Amino acid sequence: MQKVIHYPRLDTVLMVERHIREHSGEFGKKSLWTDLPRKMMYQTYCVVFDYLEESGKIARDREGNICWIWNPDLVKRYLSDESLSIR
Repeated sequence: MQKVIHYPRLDTVLMVERHIREHSGEFGKKSLWTDLPRKMMYQTYCVVFDYLEESGKIARDREGNICWIWNPDLVKRYLSDESLSIR
């Protein structure tokens, strides 16, 4: 794991999230970075990207395109279903 020199601000993380949601499945990792509405250092972008991937909000398809997969309504529905249990 490499050392993080600069952590992103919340508005930066939200901007990346919003852009991925709006363009889900259209871009790969690097092309998404170049298409962001505001420019940022690639290292900062990688910190945001890794966070979103590890938290289960995004995934990559077979072609390497980034897709938004987080669905809070579905999570709430599963958590409220008493027939399902968390292991």
